[in-house]
Amino acid sequence: MKHNVDVHVGKRIRHRRWMIGMTQQQLAEKVGIKFQQIQKYETGMNRVSASRLWDIAQAVDVPVSFFFEGLEDGQTQHAVEGDILADKEALQLVRAYYAMPEAQRRQIFELARVLSDAA
Repeated sequence: MKHNVDVHVGKRIRHRRWMIGMTQQQLAEKVGIKFQQIQKYETGMNRVSASRLWDIAQAVDVPVSFFFEGLEDGQTQHAVEGDILADKEALQLVRAYYAMPEAQRRQIFELARVLSDAA
């Protein structure tokens, strides 16, 4: 049975990997394991050992504490569901937004603000 903390850590691994544009295969190669193991970590099917989490943190350039951000006693499920950037489409939108020149970003921001006010 999956533990909520394992699911949360797995989602944070996937989230960070997506943020930096890394594939499961690339992460697995950096850590020295098979990509299938990364899949199991990301779904919470397998627990990540402390040493493996350390290796993953090094590979994706974050402190180990990154994987536990948003976790509080009794609120593990809510913390995972409340992370908007856990949604792949939202993350792609954020990446595309920041890939634009600043002047275009400002225009897109203003357009989104006007559209959301009209909704």
